Amino acid sequence: MPPRKNRYILWFKETGIKDIPSVGGKNASLGEMFQFLTPKAVRIPNGFSVTAGAYNYFLRESGLRSRIKTILADLDTKNIHNLQERGHKVRQEILRAHFPKDLEQEILASYHELSKVYKVHDVDVAIRSSATAEDLPNASFAGQQESYLNIRGEYAVLDACKKCVSSLFTDRAISYRIDKGFNHFDVALSITVQKMVRSDKACSGVMFSIDTESGFRNAVLINASYGLGEYIVKGEVSPDEYYIFKPLLDGKHKPIIGKTLGTKERKLVYAHGGNVSTIGKTVSPHDRVRFALTDAEALQLAKWAMQIEKHYKKPMDMEWAKDGVSDDLYIVQARPETVVSQRDAMVLEEYRMLQKGKVITTGAAVGAKIGIGKANVIKDVSEIDKFKHGEVLIAEMTDPDWEPIMKKASAIVTDEGGRTCHAAIVSRELGIPCIVGTENATRVIKHGQPVTVSCAEGETGNIYSGLLKYTVKKTDLKHFKLPKSVKIMMNVGNPSNAFADSFIPNEGVGLAREELIIANGIRVHPMALINFAKLKDHKAKRQIEKLTAGYADKKEYYIDKLSQGIARIAAAFYPKDVIIRLADFRSNEYSQLLGGKEFEPADERNPMLGWRGASRYYAENYLPAFLLELKALKRVREVMGLKNLKVMIPFCRTVEEGQKVLKIMAEHGLKRGVGGLEVYVMCEIPSNVILADQFAKIFDGFSIGSNDLTQLTLGVDRDSELVSHVYDENNEAVKRLISQVIKVAKKRKRKIGICGQAPSDFPEFAKFLVEQKIDSISLNPDTVIKTSLAIENMRASKKHRTSRGAR
Repeated sequence: MPPRKNRYILWFKETGIKDIPSVGGKNASLGEMFQFLTPKAVRIPNGFSVTAGAYNYFLRESGLRSRIKTILADLDTKNIHNLQERGHKVRQEILRAHFPKDLEQEILASYHELSKVYKVHDVDVAIRSSATAEDLPNASFAGQQESYLNIRGEYAVLDACKKCVSSLFTDRAISYRIDKGFNHFDVALSITVQKMVRSDKACSGVMFSIDTESGFRNAVLINASYGLGEYIVKGEVSPDEYYIFKPLLDGKHKPIIGKTLGTKERKLVYAHGGNVSTIGKTVSPHDRVRFALTDAEALQLAKWAMQIEKHYKKPMDMEWAKDGVSDDLYIVQARPETVVSQRDAMVLEEYRMLQKGKVITTGAAVGAKIGIGKANVIKDVSEIDKFKHGEVLIAEMTDPDWEPIMKKASAIVTDEGGRTCHAAIVSRELGIPCIVGTENATRVIKHGQPVTVSCAEGETGNIYSGLLKYTVKKTDLKHFKLPKSVKIMMNVGNPSNAFADSFIPNEGVGLAREELIIANGIRVHPMALINFAKLKDHKAKRQIEKLTAGYADKKEYYIDKLSQGIARIAAAFYPKDVIIRLADFRSNEYSQLLGGKEFEPADERNPMLGWRGASRYYAENYLPAFLLELKALKRVREVMGLKNLKVMIPFCRTVEEGQKVLKIMAEHGLKRGVGGLEVYVMCEIPSNVILADQFAKIFDGFSIGSNDLTQLTLGVDRDSELVSHVYDENNEAVKRLISQVIKVAKKRKRKIGICGQAPSDFPEFAKFLVEQKIDSISLNPDTVIKTSLAIENMRASKKHRTSRGAR
């Protein structure tokens, strides 16, 4: 056998991460995992590498190197025609050339050996490229070359290997090397020949051991769709999405904190006969409305992601596949994540809309930025030379051939794809906003129309008509410290913002609101789900049927979505306290939910002071809905294991009401004090202050709701413009009540904080609270830094005055 450095074939079992110069990043990683993780029960399909030495031998013996240099001598990557013409010429030269005979024989001998391993005559293999500069921590060459699937037989294997070599010179790969300062011949190509996983009969996808939008490191993100994996990577399908919380993936819990059903309308499967190896097919309506993975399979993949990340000691980007014959899961590729993991976590960058406009369409937001420009709707890659710098690219989907214009775009919008498709991956790397999976952008956005693409408003990205104003705020957190005189917590309502919000310095969540989860994530009145079969509103019934597709039990839809929304917030701030306030919609707000009008009073005169908060939970005609809420909370704490979640009862008018609600909670598995469960009460009614000593006997603490406390103290309806000028949290009457309840709480050794709007809006109000020795102040995320600095300045000023007085 020739020396290792001269070998043309190296098996996975012979290679590891140190072999990148010989076999490229992909093969080195596959070898590393095959050697070290297969013994730990992580399944990796077997295979071998055609080495970079074999690639250089091929170029040298065929004379290709000099011919390629000549073709690329006057390359101009800024000129699309120039780039396309030269790339095409290089690829044609490679495809016309022949492998040296000895190299050809070695490739075929190894292919037959792999066939023997799997005990078949001609084993089906995937043939992919593995560039020697691929999968570096600061550059990702992945996805630039082609993959060839379901390859069988000698001729097909050799043909696919040669096509792999030619794909090292795709337009995007050429342009990317120029941008990154790589010489074209400094990057050699190794070829992966790996046993196919029969995911054409099951499902496949991609997985990250880090949240790809926020950089939150405690979550695994999994995308899944039916068939072979190319459609997810290319963005041809909108996949299912799962978030699994890593710290509680311990075998005792099932921490699936997010689960979104994708449309999955198409799948790529094996072709039988003809001159193509794969073919696209339509997914049946039945399969579209069910998740491609079971919960157990999603958890298994997440465990593997954690093992792989632990082995490599860095966040990873992985591809997985499920074999439809054996039902086994496999990891088929892993590389370092090269975008969000490289961000400076000490610089907080916040994009915020200053104007609102008409929403043209929506999709999944990639990143958290905003971009504006004229829309350029391009239906086919052949039209990319018409794209101008600073325009917004609108396309059905993108692939590597689109990359030369993507870096010129101010934003990217696609009809198809999920957060791990080609458009999403490239836009993250380029640092530009992108919205994928809109389904209709190319139809509803007009060519040349001025648009604003906002990814700064949560998981849902909005495309607005017009060039709207926005702001970018950067905060250096290197020397920022939270005040020591009071706990600074946050108010969080939107679960999709929770991961990003967790990077803002904080000591937990003082108020997590269920209302946004219900209004945006569920959208259906809980009683309409409980009484679905009896609904009279047929239009609402059809809409509910569509929303709850895949849920035979409509009640489970409510429990599932509510628990995942709450869990996302609790996980983002784990293990810090997260206080969730039970649903506090008013009757007029509940009636706006689908099916709500059948279960809400039609003419409640003053909903603000009516059927809301605690009075709902024990009411006979709402109690079944409250029990769904309790099941969701129990699932978060017990099934997912997020015991940092505390519960808060809003608008509790009397001590007797509090006792009734606590009794129902205890009867349904949420007993105060059991399993560390703490239950708080909102202090937002004067009766809560007057009887604070009695409320303190049955609750673990208070959270002052200054909004409602102000309106009920001053007798002002805060929804009425006629008396809005009277509404003032700084009114002495309000301050006296707050001061009084803080004193009682301290005396009774109960926790007390505030979650109302006042300290977020008025730094002087925050100072007042600190002077009263409140335990915690819960602020809106965008005011944490400002208010914290104001509190520290107050403390420093007071200290300075004290020292001067001493002199």
